[in-house]
Amino acid sequence: MLHFEEDFGSGVAHRAQTRPAPGGAADPATIAEFAGDGSAPSDTPAVTRRVSADDKRIINGQTDVNQLVPFKYEWAWKKYLDACANHWMPQEIQMSRDIALWKDPNGLTDDERRLVKRNLGFFVTADSLAANNIVLGTYRHITAPECRQYLLRQAFEEAIHTHAYQYIVESLGLDEAEVFNAYHEVESIRGKDEFLIPFIDTLTDPTFRTGTPENDQKLLKSLIVFACIMEGLFFYVGFVQILALGRQNKMTGAAEQYQYILRDESMHCNFGIDLINTIKGENPHLWTPEFREEIRRLMHTAVELEYRYAEDTMPRGVLGLNAPMFKEYLRYIANRRCQQIGLEALFTGASNPFPWMSEMTDLKKERNFFEARVIEYQTGGALSWE
Repeated sequence: MLHFEEDFGSGVAHRAQTRPAPGGAADPATIAEFAGDGSAPSDTPAVTRRVSADDKRIINGQTDVNQLVPFKYEWAWKKYLDACANHWMPQEIQMSRDIALWKDPNGLTDDERRLVKRNLGFFVTADSLAANNIVLGTYRHITAPECRQYLLRQAFEEAIHTHAYQYIVESLGLDEAEVFNAYHEVESIRGKDEFLIPFIDTLTDPTFRTGTPENDQKLLKSLIVFACIMEGLFFYVGFVQILALGRQNKMTGAAEQYQYILRDESMHCNFGIDLINTIKGENPHLWTPEFREEIRRLMHTAVELEYRYAEDTMPRGVLGLNAPMFKEYLRYIANRRCQQIGLEALFTGASNPFPWMSEMTDLKKERNFFEARVIEYQTGGALSWE
């Protein structure tokens, strides 16, 4: 289960008692060493010397995680700035048309209503799971402050997404207990969450430490599961379904929020992939044939779980979509995720049956698909997806 301890020492703080834990206080003797001209003596542990970018590492670093600069991982800082520029809040989006449509007995078919409620049933808790994984797990094992900076922004965005789903549930007057407990009570949703929980438990275990090949592989595996499978695969059936409603001028307020969330989650996925590939580059001994095969098996399992969810959410064809189309789509996405982290494609010849999804992610060029408002909202800078 999830636990929280005030322990930010994975990879750094437990190596030497004289070395200050990230975010913690330095040993008085160590402080005394700096009482002169401010330069560390030659035998000072790396974490108390002035930081050199060359010494930084994504995991198991020994430099001071409180010092953001000098930058080594500029791509992480750029993603943080892009994420801040893309800021949005759910209550900015008008839900009156959605409310009227939902209340109209003839506004949506029974299959469309099932799709919306199943969709929300997964997402209302999925982003909370993601936030818990970041705040209580991943963050304390990452020793590059540039990457930690982005993770803090990502955790905030997960909170915004949970807010958005709650805003939709409240606006439509749905049974909150039914929707928020779906991850316990709906088998297709529970199956996906039960797949994820062991990886959350690994990183949030207060006794878990990186620094050995076995534990470093556990961390890397969990990062792959959350970037490439949870955010990079498990969200996409839901995204397609709600955005397909919006394309037919239905549930346009909800669809607009999902479009913002899709943009955010695409950035989360891209950040996670960059993080994974950098860890691989710094620790090539972790990327063994056996480890790669395990990741391939996990990806196969994830595709099956998400396809079961597609079948459950749309047992009959709706919105011009059907479950078999999603089997092809999920295989296409799984291939892409594998290739992005250096694995061979799993499914030969899989293609994208929803090319219009690419348009949904290009928010700097498209006006709002659903004619609710312009979707170029940002606090500054240019939208970036890379």
